[in-house]
Amino acid sequence: MNFDIERIRAETPGCSSVIHLNNAGSSLPPAVVLDAVLDYLQAEARVGGYEIASDRADELAAVYSNASRVLGGEPQNWAFVESATRAWNAAFSSLRFRPGDRVLTTRAEYPSNMGGLLRAREIQGVEVVVVPDDEHGQLDVDALESLLDDRVRLVSVTHVPTQGGLINPAAGVGEILRPTPILYQVDACQSVGQLPVRIEEIGCDILSFTGRKFLRGPRATGMVWANDSALSQMGNPAGVDMQGAVWAEPMTIEPLDSARRFEPYEVFFAGKVGLAVALEYAASIGIDHIAARNAELATRLRRGLSDIPGVEIRDKGINRSALVTFTVEGHDPAEVRSALRRRRINVSTSSEGSARLDFPERNLHQVVRASVHYFNTMEEIDALVDAVSDMSVQ
Repeated sequence: MNFDIERIRAETPGCSSVIHLNNAGSSLPPAVVLDAVLDYLQAEARVGGYEIASDRADELAAVYSNASRVLGGEPQNWAFVESATRAWNAAFSSLRFRPGDRVLTTRAEYPSNMGGLLRAREIQGVEVVVVPDDEHGQLDVDALESLLDDRVRLVSVTHVPTQGGLINPAAGVGEILRPTPILYQVDACQSVGQLPVRIEEIGCDILSFTGRKFLRGPRATGMVWANDSALSQMGNPAGVDMQGAVWAEPMTIEPLDSARRFEPYEVFFAGKVGLAVALEYAASIGIDHIAARNAELATRLRRGLSDIPGVEIRDKGINRSALVTFTVEGHDPAEVRSALRRRRINVSTSSEGSARLDFPERNLHQVVRASVHYFNTMEEIDALVDAVSDMSVQ
């Protein structure tokens, strides 16, 4: 693998001050992303916000072509928004359901997405059906197929959930849905940047992601993609403004033909430039190289933690991601996170409130979540294992 870890770490200012294993929360940006954001903000201060947006229109537009390059889809089918939540809901809220329409979702669904699904149930009479997991803890594709009927309008799949190392079989779902008229929406906020994600391989109609996680972009950035077929079935998204629609008549608002209908007028413009740079940076390293490196790091971490008495890995699925969840017997996960922070090791926790369809079934309330990324070293992984080992004997 052509992977210059020393160069990559030198290009990541945060590597000199912390062991950052919270990349599923918000990763460390490379210097080129930081510089791009700061440069744009300084230009806004010197020239004016509207004026610099006009002067740097090509830099701002690069986010669409770069997303297309990394993930697929045509640039006009991409929109830039403020977050993964805004991205998912912008597309979902544009769909016009009829009472009795069914939406299939998974036990790995995000709480913010469930909010959108349950709102559609409340307002539009949609039936929300949770597809069971298989014996490995991942989405049961056969069970999903058995639930398909004329009432199913949409299948919503979270590719990688927030509360564990599971990778759901997104492409397998796409293969089943491809010959049907059912729309397929994928939340890829935890997979873009850490795994190869290609729209044409997954076979989805709608896909969303965030910039701040494994893509190593700025916070308050996200993107949503929808193909032409999905767009033709959509109206105005919730929160539409005159960036995404035309006030054609006094009582008529018409959405744009492209995915730009999802994009509000006021966004984080400096972040938009920074996200374009983050996409380009990831592409320059190579997503396949990143995924292979992440697999090595995550495997080492799981093995190391598994060897510690009283530590239990809580990940599910056949294929596992860069998110590693675990518990330490006798220690509250929040306590573990704080103890590690004192050693300048950043991890996070996932709680029942973010996993209502998953944790109660497994009798879990909270777990520690360590999420590795390609700029981490094996020595950093071992430092976390040693710190947890010291804790387990106390």
